[in-house]
Amino acid sequence: MTGGEVAGILVAVFWAILVSFLAVVLVRLAQTLRATTRLVTEVTEQAVPLLTDASATVRSAQTQLDRVDAIATDVQEVTSNASALSTTVASTFGGPLVKVAAFGYGVRRAMSRTPDERRPQDRSRRTVVGRTIPGAREGRGRWGRKG
Repeated sequence: MTGGEVAGILVAVFWAILVSFLAVVLVRLAQTLRATTRLVTEVTEQAVPLLTDASATVRSAQTQLDRVDAIATDVQEVTSNASALSTTVASTFGGPLVKVAAFGYGVRRAMSRTPDERRPQDRSRRTVVGRTIPGAREGRGRWGRKG
């Protein structure tokens, strides 16, 4: 056998091993593709009903949100009407009711005094809107100086 024949045999064996390896790889790849196709088919069969249910749920939620929006609008309108009514009642009856209450208090206080208490009180102090102001000091001029 010559060197060229040995080299040809080695190349042929190498090509046979390479083709065998490629055949095994292609068979495995075909099996993987079949399994992937089967998995995609199963997922598609399960996903379509799920998407249909999800779509129905979203539509139902939108309907409920529309109802809640209508209720919130009605509540806002009722609140504004109640506020306007409260303001109207307060402005209409508030002032007169305060005056009647003050008058009633004054009458009760006047009726509950004994004859000795009805004498004029000391005028050295006056009450103005919840504060006691001392009366004019004797012997002082306009600017609080002695004079």
